Amino acid sequence: MQVFLDFEKPLCELEAKIGELRHLADDNTINIADEIAKLQTKAEKFLRQTYAKLTPWQKIQVARHPNRPRFGDYAAALFEDFTPLSGDRHFAEDAAIIGGLAKFRDQSIIVIGQEKGKDTSSRMACNFGMARPEGYRKAIRLIDLANRFGLPILTFVDTPGAYPGIEAEERGQAEAIARSTEVFLNARVPIVTAIIGEGGSGGAVAIAASDCLLMLEHSVYSVISPEGCASILWRDGDKAQEAATAMKPTAQDLLELGVADVIVPEPLGGAHRKPDEAINALGGALFGALEPLGSFTPAALLERRHNKFLNIKH
Repeated sequence: MQVFLDFEKPLCELEAKIGELRHLADDNTINIADEIAKLQTKAEKFLRQTYAKLTPWQKIQVARHPNRPRFGDYAAALFEDFTPLSGDRHFAEDAAIIGGLAKFRDQSIIVIGQEKGKDTSSRMACNFGMARPEGYRKAIRLIDLANRFGLPILTFVDTPGAYPGIEAEERGQAEAIARSTEVFLNARVPIVTAIIGEGGSGGAVAIAASDCLLMLEHSVYSVISPEGCASILWRDGDKAQEAATAMKPTAQDLLELGVADVIVPEPLGGAHRKPDEAINALGGALFGALEPLGSFTPAALLERRHNKFLNIKH
């Protein structure tokens, strides 16, 4: 079922008219193909004009779209022999972060991704992509495995932030995030990260301290959600749109600031409209980013990665 965002209301009406006309067209006594074609052209024009000038808040809405491809979709389409490895070997398994061994275009790699889920049951099981400490400790375990066997790493970020519950704090959420970030920064193998939806707070940074950061065209990446920022600065969650503009969380903003390295174009109207096309585009971008990193020695990788983060504009 297609879900339309608030700013897509005119498109929703056009799509409804097209659907009605197609239903009428099933009756062979009426030929309305020309009218359908005109409406389709009008809908495409609306999409093109609207998505060419999205505000930061609208981009956040697109990044959060419920039909947007999730990590599981990318893993199924891009990797062969993907073998998830469960548990942090300390406390438990965390379904919000999935990782393991896989083959990417005939190369053995480690894959780590945040999973939001696609329906109510899977979203509950994945805690809506909000990882607990055991999720980050699982990521640390996988980085250690990658270092041991010299395997490059691909990570996929899609989370509103780390889980802030009492039990997560009791098990050392802040320490787990900080430790994961440290381990990523000091990994002796190439790391490429893709922001595929919403990259929120330290929960995203913990698996995104990489050699190359790719962002899908309508993805976002920020230190806090706009709602959280508004509640802190103005004590008013209704100012989320204003906060979104001030935070500069879009791929275009972050490329200019030096945080993002590559923007991967999405299909017209967002990745949720043509998931296969979006997944294939990201696959090509990941390969293009990962391949040149293979020529660096571990020492050169570390120096390059550290310089990358030190040179980010403030």
